[in-house]
Amino acid sequence: MKLLIANKGYSSWSQRAWLVLRHFGIPFEETVQPMYVDGWKEAILKVSPTGKVPCIIDGDITVWESLAIIEYLAEKFPDRGIWPADPAARAHARSASAEMHAGFQNLRRDYTANWRRTYPWKLRGDGSALEDAGRIFALWKEARQRFGQGGPFLYGAFSAADAMYAPVVGRFTTYSWLVDAETEAYMESVRTLPAYAEWVEAGRAEPWTIAQYEHDE
Repeated sequence: MKLLIANKGYSSWSQRAWLVLRHFGIPFEETVQPMYVDGWKEAILKVSPTGKVPCIIDGDITVWESLAIIEYLAEKFPDRGIWPADPAARAHARSASAEMHAGFQNLRRDYTANWRRTYPWKLRGDGSALEDAGRIFALWKEARQRFGQGGPFLYGAFSAADAMYAPVVGRFTTYSWLVDAETEAYMESVRTLPAYAEWVEAGRAEPWTIAQYEHDE
């Protein structure tokens, strides 16, 4: 399988599919197409019908959109435990992942993904991102309390839901959000996951800087 992604320093959607592939030991070839360089959109359109990343090619099958890629991988590799085995936990994890895929636009807008920098905490934008963050914190707590007793992640073991929220962990870390001890423990579990740490290290080593993803202190 071949996975097309954008900059590891900035591409939150790319990270989601990449983490599932890497963490669950699924072999793949990676191509990084830097954003906002000459011809970048045309290069992506040659592979992805939307002109966006990530996009995976598996023989004559093309899958785009992070959540669709994750579902495809879960079907192709049912023994890897990409989704929780328990039906109730799996339903909750899928709902939480779909909510992430479709929502939290204010947080995305005001706290853009950036694994290359760390900023001191301050309120950015009109403050509407606080409501998004509050919902995410509540959702994480519910998942941990109901289904997370078997390990440090949302549903015990690392799953697709953790991959979907990993870029949010990155955002809260980059912008030094103040969180309670329970939330910080979960975030640290994500940050110390080998695949996540590998992604962050690679992103910081990239030569590309994207101005619109950078902020004043």
